[in-house]
Amino acid sequence: MSRLTACFAELKASGKKALIPYIVAGDPTPDITVACMHAMVAAGANVLELGVPFSDPMADGPTITLGHERALARHVSLRTVLAMVSEFRRQDAITPIVLMGYLNPVEMMGYGAFADACATAGIDGVLTVDMPPEEADDLMAEYARVGIDPIYLLAPTTTMARAARITAAASGYVYYVSLNGVTGSAALNVEAVSARIAQLRSLTQLPIGVGFGIKDAESAAAVARVADGVVVGSVLVQCMGDLAHAPEEIPAAVAAILAPLRAAIDQA
Repeated sequence: MSRLTACFAELKASGKKALIPYIVAGDPTPDITVACMHAMVAAGANVLELGVPFSDPMADGPTITLGHERALARHVSLRTVLAMVSEFRRQDAITPIVLMGYLNPVEMMGYGAFADACATAGIDGVLTVDMPPEEADDLMAEYARVGIDPIYLLAPTTTMARAARITAAASGYVYYVSLNGVTGSAALNVEAVSARIAQLRSLTQLPIGVGFGIKDAESAAAVARVADGVVVGSVLVQCMGDLAHAPEEIPAAVAAILAPLRAAIDQA
């Protein structure tokens, strides 16, 4: 059983929902990422999503794009991110970690080498935004070889037929994008999200995490009532950008954002 499967099973058994924070690894400086990861777990995070810095993050809005740029300015690469995960694993062998990024760095490393490096570092899942399942057979075979869960995005515009194809290829959990647009978009229609998740549950037994547009305790609680996990990203990356001049303050600041979200999710 993978760490992701075990995590969601334990949460379900205890009647809880997952808090899944996202940060860009190496933002605003690589020295702070591992400390920030530990702080997020201490604040109640169940799964960590780490963005791999990329020069053209097409699914991300201005806030997270700036996070990518800050990390790239510090020369943070895919290998740097994997080294950060290895360091984190020296103290935490339990919390699942998902890499979220784009295909180009994976292709540059090579599918087999990437899968091996992820397994060695302690990665549990990979979400490659621009890799559709129809083109992913070779990469999925490498993930299966080393026991890594492929995570896929589902959008409001995804047809049920395509959603069935995507969920059949996924494992660990699926990530439902609650909005039409990029990360950090403003409006969140919880009724629409609820209706869509009900449809998706007819296709898969996998846990469903919801992200995009979740910025505070109120929106986190609303999503937690209908989903298995709540993904929070832009508000954290904005905080990290605001404190780029004082990176030593970031772990505590990020934990302070997550703590009330954790409480709201638990009360939902």
